[in-house]
Amino acid sequence: MAQQHAPSASMAETFGRLIPHLRPIMPRLILGAFCALLASVVALTIPQVLRWLVNTVLAGDSVASAIWLGVVIVALLGAFEALLVWLRRVFVISPSARIETSLRLNLFRHLQQLPVAFHDQWGSGQLLSRSMADLSLLRRWMAFGVIMLVVSSLTVLVGLAFMFSSSWILALIYVAGAIPITWRAFKFRTVFRDASRLSQDQAGDLATTVEESVHGIRVIKAFGRGREALTGFHAQAQKLRATEIHKARTLAGFLALVVALPEVTLGIGLFTGLWLTATDALSVGDLAAFFATAAFLANHVEGIGMLLGMTLTTKTALDRHYEVLDAPTSITDPEHPRTPERPAGHLELRDVSFTYPDASSPVVDHLDLDIRPGETMALVGGTGCGKSTLLHLIPRLYEATGGSVRLDGVDVREYDVAALRTAVAVAFEDSILFSSSVRDNVLLGAQPAPGQELDDVLSEALHTAAADFVHELPDGVDTLIGEEGLSLSGGQRQRLALARAIAAKPRFLVLDDPLSALDVRTEEAVTQRLRTVLAGTSTLIVAHRPSTVMLADRVAVMRDGRIQDVGTHAELLARNPHYRYVISAGDEPPSVEEVLTEGGRA
Repeated sequence: MAQQHAPSASMAETFGRLIPHLRPIMPRLILGAFCALLASVVALTIPQVLRWLVNTVLAGDSVASAIWLGVVIVALLGAFEALLVWLRRVFVISPSARIETSLRLNLFRHLQQLPVAFHDQWGSGQLLSRSMADLSLLRRWMAFGVIMLVVSSLTVLVGLAFMFSSSWILALIYVAGAIPITWRAFKFRTVFRDASRLSQDQAGDLATTVEESVHGIRVIKAFGRGREALTGFHAQAQKLRATEIHKARTLAGFLALVVALPEVTLGIGLFTGLWLTATDALSVGDLAAFFATAAFLANHVEGIGMLLGMTLTTKTALDRHYEVLDAPTSITDPEHPRTPERPAGHLELRDVSFTYPDASSPVVDHLDLDIRPGETMALVGGTGCGKSTLLHLIPRLYEATGGSVRLDGVDVREYDVAALRTAVAVAFEDSILFSSSVRDNVLLGAQPAPGQELDDVLSEALHTAAADFVHELPDGVDTLIGEEGLSLSGGQRQRLALARAIAAKPRFLVLDDPLSALDVRTEEAVTQRLRTVLAGTSTLIVAHRPSTVMLADRVAVMRDGRIQDVGTHAELLARNPHYRYVISAGDEPPSVEEVLTEGGRA
């Protein structure tokens, strides 16, 4: 679905925001524009040479020498014009590409800083189209569109001056044709801008659909929903096609007017010019120069229409670009950030609450929890009780909407964000790997001890996570894995994600059911190794199976966004019915007896 966007800014406001980026390359852009304008002026002088030549030939003075002189002059002017066109490209192409790269880097940097809540609401295809297609359009506009729009406009003005010098009567007839074009341009601007914005948004939605279909191709094939997926894609593609056709028709209608009216006025001007020539009010040379100039300007007049459409499309692309850049980065560093200090790892959650945007009730509700330094605590609860959301609050992937999350007695909002996320490592249940080597994925956040080599960190992490299978891959740890690691099994991806968290050597480790995809034997091996590796590291681990719970020193039972009980596995089995049925039967509802028992405790 296309994102809701703010009301469109004016043309001056949108392009005005480019000025800081354009300022360093402005001299080269000005030189490029000057070369393009000079090239047009050179081309406009050719009709004046033609006027002189025609008048000279008709006068009968040195006809042969005049013709040869005219040929030489026109050839030299043509060569000079070609040189100027080449110089224009030399001056503008490199800096415009540099600005495109700069804007793309700024956008990517901002996307990295935006909170997870932002990415939850935006389709990846929308962000992809803004960072690629929209900025490529901006580069083409800077390198060609804006310069030629200015040059064509000035060329028309200079050409009109030459036309008035030939015949003010014919020039006035020609200018009269511009009045309807100017009136139509105002309506065209609004309609074409809206169509451009709609087509770009729909293209982003289509890109999102393609990406989701590719990533979910196994699910689509497994359920035999290929035809339905194609039908949905076809409907979106048809909407985009209809929008593009509407956009093309709008531009074509405007261009038809831009081309037709000057031609009509030239027809009237031809009739008038012949009459003026017959009455000796206008020389043949002046008539020839007028129509040669008009023929040259016809391309520029038509080009102005095309360039105006390109400018409006670029304007909507910039609006879309700045929509993302203007998205607030709510999770920021404090004015005087602090850095977590080793070797502590005491985590306190005091009256913590969190509510998702547009949600009516909190997911985490006035929660309290205390994890001692070096302690491993398991977090157990039914589906939807807020366990995974709670884990996101510790490294500030989400910002708590109430209460405080304190690491070593300091509110995490007082820490430098990058330093906090270095101190807190996370392994999610949904294991995300990147299209890179195994080595790069595991060492993504590696923090080797002084004197320790990265290869040693890699080996230790892989062994602890029972991920030694990577050595059997074609290129071992340098094997490139597919996008999101889909070339690996679920258990293999999960073990690599766990190895990545271990390699980071954090002060506090957050694990979201990291062993759910492993078989019993592998889980047992990993559990035993984690006991050694996690010694001295504070750990909060979401668990659903008794074998994972056994890894913990204590267990916290979460229910309806709150911590209901904390104790050892044995203590909770003895006193907490909710814990017993969650840990033994997943999320099955409690029996009537358990409900009555729970009610009696309340």
